[in-house]
Amino acid sequence: MEDSLLLKKIRLMGCQLEILRASYVHQIFSRHIHEDYAVGVIEDGAMGFRYRGAELVASKGLVNLVVPGEAHDGHPAVDGGWSYRMFYLPAELLMKAAGEISSRPEQPYFREGVLNDPALAGQIMQVHRSLEQGTASSLEMETMLLELLVSWISRHADDSASLCEPGSEHRSVNMAREFMEDCFSSDVSLEQLAALGGLSRFHFLRVFEKGTGITPHAYLMQIRARRAKSMLETSMRLADIAAACGFCDQSHLNRHFSRQFGITPGRYRNFIQNSSTVSA
Repeated sequence: MEDSLLLKKIRLMGCQLEILRASYVHQIFSRHIHEDYAVGVIEDGAMGFRYRGAELVASKGLVNLVVPGEAHDGHPAVDGGWSYRMFYLPAELLMKAAGEISSRPEQPYFREGVLNDPALAGQIMQVHRSLEQGTASSLEMETMLLELLVSWISRHADDSASLCEPGSEHRSVNMAREFMEDCFSSDVSLEQLAALGGLSRFHFLRVFEKGTGITPHAYLMQIRARRAKSMLETSMRLADIAAACGFCDQSHLNRHFSRQFGITPGRYRNFIQNSSTVSA
């Protein structure tokens, strides 16, 4: 078995981050320092590394991380090496996330190099896979990434800030809903929606979900599916309807339409056409 890796750069929330999916069998990393935060999950095997004066082992399902400026190395801890998914996140991005949950944010610091937190590990895996696929909208990607960073900081950073309960903020929620209704086919960003009411991105997320019961991304997908439903009564091609409603492609439309209405767009169109024929 040989080493393999896939590296991808993505720009979100005004910052460029990297995602890495790799499998190492014989790789030995010399002691080095990152300028960025590194956080990921071991998918298989185990990796050993020396970090902050301790010999650590991150095995399958555990979160491993290092902070900027802390020297560390890396090597296989079991036969067969290890596979993992990693994020490399600029300090500016972590500072932005900390600013979403604290009025006086400080650069987050994490003492532990290995975390046994299945919920966080699952969140990291989900977001990493989604960003690697690259099919999600800007709003969905920003939302997932910000929620991941806030979870990580609030649960594991030293002196992490406690989250305040969101207020009702009805005006901000209504403005965002109206904006999405008007611009449903656009690649709406989380920053755009939050700025409408003058809220931080994470505060807006919590306020919106408290007020509507769903995330802004889910709300936008519902609008798009409803608009597609009305277009299915015309002669437009399914691919053209998907594009007109802001979906990535026809399969993206099929997935969200079926989730909302319990039927594929094609079957819905056939039903409508058959019903019209009978009525005539």
